Amino acid sequence: MANQLASIKHIVHLMLENRSFDQMLGFLYEATGNRSPLGHPFDGLQGNESNPDDAGRNITVYKIGGSSPHPYLMPGADPGEGFYNTNYQLFSTDDPAPDATPTNKGFVINFKAAIASDQAQHFKDSLPGTDPSEIMGMYGPDMLPIMSGLAKGFAVCDQWFSSAPTQTIPNRAFAAAGTSQGHLDNHVKVFTCPSIYGRMSDKNVDWGIFGYNRDPLTRLDYTDTQHADEHHFGHFRDFQARATAGTLPAYSFLEPDFGASGNSQHPNYDVSLGDQLMHDVYYTVRNSPNCNDTLLIINYDEHGGNYDHVPPPSGAAPPDNLVGEFGFDFKRFGVRVPALLISPRIAAGTVFRAKRGVIDHTSVLKTLELRWGLDPLTARDKAAADLGDVLTLAQPRQDDPLAGVEIPSSNPPHPNQSAPSVIEKLHADKVSQLPLRNDKGTYDRHVPPDLSSSAAIGDYIQARTAAWTQHVARRRQRRAARKPPTPAHNSSGRRAATRRAPRHR
Repeated sequence: MANQLASIKHIVHLMLENRSFDQMLGFLYEATGNRSPLGHPFDGLQGNESNPDDAGRNITVYKIGGSSPHPYLMPGADPGEGFYNTNYQLFSTDDPAPDATPTNKGFVINFKAAIASDQAQHFKDSLPGTDPSEIMGMYGPDMLPIMSGLAKGFAVCDQWFSSAPTQTIPNRAFAAAGTSQGHLDNHVKVFTCPSIYGRMSDKNVDWGIFGYNRDPLTRLDYTDTQHADEHHFGHFRDFQARATAGTLPAYSFLEPDFGASGNSQHPNYDVSLGDQLMHDVYYTVRNSPNCNDTLLIINYDEHGGNYDHVPPPSGAAPPDNLVGEFGFDFKRFGVRVPALLISPRIAAGTVFRAKRGVIDHTSVLKTLELRWGLDPLTARDKAAADLGDVLTLAQPRQDDPLAGVEIPSSNPPHPNQSAPSVIEKLHADKVSQLPLRNDKGTYDRHVPPDLSSSAAIGDYIQARTAAWTQHVARRRQRRAARKPPTPAHNSSGRRAATRRAPRHR
């Protein structure tokens, strides 16, 4: 059937945190031999996939059961992240040869090292009794009924790879700008490249970035978002209000709550809260007057050290000529991540794969560029596969695949909810770098207050971001006041004549 991308007026993108495809969706179609109701092949788990431990024993994948001590807090520790940990998980060495083929056999051993590192910090994140074998624990559809219901009821992408084999911020940069400007870790202050948001502003196409219950982190990542008008930003409640009013922007990017008590699904935080978030986003869009014209994308920025059996492909287009950190050339994709495509214009039971190229985070950029006539940001999004071919139904569906599906609930809660997460600390650090006058009236380096709790960080982010937005607004007003008035025009559209003062000779 014909590609219906031209019928889409709104794209909504929810990006969650640090989960692999197998961990969240690997058993989705196990009961039907890894084929969907439409007969599409599905690259899921067979149940015999394994990884060796450091004693040479094979640890086989298994389903996380509801009777586990903390089923929605699995694995019980934060796995290893970043470039070197990802290399070890894929190649069983942190320094693979340039032409090495990934075997995906280093996950258990690497997770054991992550647990040991966390224990050395006095159980900062790990749950007591966490075992390296937990990295092979996978969620079945019964544990994630909302996510699985959406995957079966619309489309699942079983070949969506993160853009770089590393951690959160670089991959989120690829999702927004098509490049991480060579960065491979989270310690980036501001990217100086243009983002998709600036591209859309240049073409007068509206966009919005929405934090869950705080001002969005993405706002601080790019120069063209830092100085954008205030109406482009809000919280999840603002997204809901705009959806209800039928005034969604062309592109909405949604952030979760990144805290330990939040819904980002970052290990080892409560996965059931992320299922709740997917439910809330889905029904916000479904109940909107724009529903039939909206494509909802749900995916994850990176695998976060969690097991996946599919080796990431090589042959990625380097985004630019920048030399990457650690000598990386950006010709390898990262690990496969969960991805759902949801729209009344998508047939139920679709397993979507690109007809050409590889789907990664820049495929969202490519889809936006095709739909709204935007220029590519980098060589990566220019070469990316787009998502338009998933939209095959000219007549939108009216059924609701989640009708009667109950949201899961978790017990017990995460035991360390008050401690700030890594992303919260990064957010606070970015906020601290905003150029604001201090109480002495100077721009000397700002020293943040005590930020030892998630609540304190939330208050700090809110207060300092509010001061920053007021500063930007005042600066914009001053510039407008200094701008010379536009010459008047007569009714014919020509500039009105002005009388010159007589010249003195």
